[in-house]
Amino acid sequence: MIVTPRLRALVRKEFLQILRDPSALAIAFVLPVFLLFLFGYGVSLDAHHLPVAVVVEQPTQETNEFVAGLSQSTYFQPQVYTQLAAARKALMQHQVQGILWLRSDFTRALWQQRSAPLGILVNGVDANTARLLQGYLQGVWQTWIQQQALRTGQVLRLPVTLQNRIWFNPALRSRNYLVPGLIAVIMTLIGALLTALVVAREWERGTMEALMATPASLLELLLGKLIPYFLLGMGGMALSVLMALVLFAVPLQGSLVLLMLASALFLLVALGMGLLISTVARNQFVAGQIAIIVTFLPAFILSGFIFDIGSMPEPIQILTHLVAARYFVTLLQCLFLAGNVPAVLLTNAGALLLMALLFFGLTWRHSRKRLD
Repeated sequence: MIVTPRLRALVRKEFLQILRDPSALAIAFVLPVFLLFLFGYGVSLDAHHLPVAVVVEQPTQETNEFVAGLSQSTYFQPQVYTQLAAARKALMQHQVQGILWLRSDFTRALWQQRSAPLGILVNGVDANTARLLQGYLQGVWQTWIQQQALRTGQVLRLPVTLQNRIWFNPALRSRNYLVPGLIAVIMTLIGALLTALVVAREWERGTMEALMATPASLLELLLGKLIPYFLLGMGGMALSVLMALVLFAVPLQGSLVLLMLASALFLLVALGMGLLISTVARNQFVAGQIAIIVTFLPAFILSGFIFDIGSMPEPIQILTHLVAARYFVTLLQCLFLAGNVPAVLLTNAGALLLMALLFFGLTWRHSRKRLD
């Protein structure tokens, strides 16, 4: 398309309006910083310094070494008890998250049977923390058994020998997984708000009627709204990526160029949703409520950002295909953690392209240069 003088004038007018009323700047730059700080530090699937009751019925050198190993771990904050009843009471009162029970025959069984069973009781109210705690304790137990075998010169015979190999996130930092998803969820809201609120504000102030009275075509009016806020949104996206890399230390394995291209494509989808909302709601409050309901909440719940889509009921899994953030979350997590995987990138980018065409098509169909 040829850039006409009218289009340049509309874009310049929009930038001047942004400078005079910097609410769009706040949405594009302040809101993502605030939300990334809030969710980036507030949402975590890791567990550190978990209070654990360690019941040692008969202290020995072996039990002391085992408890010392727990104390040196960043995952545990052990509290030693001599009786199981006292530990159970602490668990019931939520003073500890679990109980590790070393019975009185722990040392004897270790040397005579070359195995020393121990009891683990966890608080199952928070199922995620309970699973993490159980896995951490089992890991510490297996490591300690292997160290004991090496120290005594014995051969440790296990029915199965596990060799863990973690792909894409070897540090097992949940923040590496969550922050890219956060960026997708945040940019969904910001992209929709940038166009929905701004256009609705023009309807409220009566300036939209003045724009319709100009010789500018409908396409020029839409592009005049789209271009400035697309540039603002890309600026906010660049700031979010910079925070992810520098502040949260999330690795970027893929191409930065592909990341920007995928972001630009998704931002077109979000801006298209905002323009479509603005054709329905001509009030800022109503437009804001619609934007939150149809963008932020589905993106947060149905994008796979926190909740695994595969574990959802089948009708809900089908519904997630209508959420644009689902595809952008997959793109960001792939580019940040796995790298340039063509099968993943092309499939999800194609879905975003179809959604962008759909939203802009609906916006074009419902937009008219008249007041009714």
